[in-house]
Amino acid sequence: MQLIDAEGKNRGVVSITEAQQLADEASLDLVEIVPTAEPPVCKILDYGKFRFLEQKKAAEARKRQKVIEIKEIKLRPGIDEHDYETKMKAVKRFFEEGDKVKVTLRFRGRELAHQGLGYRLLEKVKQETLTIAKVEVEPSMEGRQMVMILAPR
Repeated sequence: MQLIDAEGKNRGVVSITEAQQLADEASLDLVEIVPTAEPPVCKILDYGKFRFLEQKKAAEARKRQKVIEIKEIKLRPGIDEHDYETKMKAVKRFFEEGDKVKVTLRFRGRELAHQGLGYRLLEKVKQETLTIAKVEVEPSMEGRQMVMILAPR
């Protein structure tokens, strides 16, 4: 195995027993760092400290990553113009925050016979958000609702 000692110096290729002896003399642990390398790379270090630093790196990576949420906007086929504008302001705010938006158009009663109105409404939403969002899932019927998912560009 390839051995790196406690000071970070490369000791070259040594046997496992010799590497374990050196680790025991330094009162440290022999840790396999790169098992896929040929020969495998091992390092003499304090394993507790090594695990602590690995956990710290993983926590830092989790902290930096942004969780993308899916926000939902519910519409109706006969929505009034002012209500529609209010919903679109909310959609634009969600995109600025980096979230995806699920636009749900719910049909009730006889509205289900006029799915074309709903489709045109979702097309209008798509056209208005064309510059700031891309369509991830095209408008489709799911039971009594038509659904479309938009993602920020």
